[in-house]
Amino acid sequence: MFKNATGVILPPPIIYLLFLAVAWLLEALLPVALPKNIWTDYLGWGLIDAGVLLMLWAGLLMLWRKTTVNPYGKPAKLLEEGPFRFSRNPIYLADSLIYLGIALLWASLWPWLLFPAVIVTMQRGVIVHEERLLIQLFGDDYRAYCARVRRWL
Repeated sequence: MFKNATGVILPPPIIYLLFLAVAWLLEALLPVALPKNIWTDYLGWGLIDAGVLLMLWAGLLMLWRKTTVNPYGKPAKLLEEGPFRFSRNPIYLADSLIYLGIALLWASLWPWLLFPAVIVTMQRGVIVHEERLLIQLFGDDYRAYCARVRRWL
């Protein structure tokens, strides 16, 4: 269907949106509300803002260094600077921050219960395929990078 040479089946933002849609549907069918106040709103918007800023930082760096931001594309360079110094997947980390920010704003238990499944889906459906490609392209340089930098944080 959407699968290509990298093995990624769905674009990562779609995976996050699908899980949010499932959480929204579950909340509509079986509401499980969490406490909500001004602080959860501030924290929720703060996570969303942090996610957007991290995504922009990583995405702009990738464009500046002339490598692809497309999970179906072939990376031209191994980036180890900017947000890639502390996360091998800063854009997926940004997606996760946005997801968690939305979960706080919704004040529903469902997105929180589904979040581990989001991470497992990203790991198995996207990241392992991308890492396999990066090992093929960059070999020992990528292995050394993986030894220095954690996958998420």
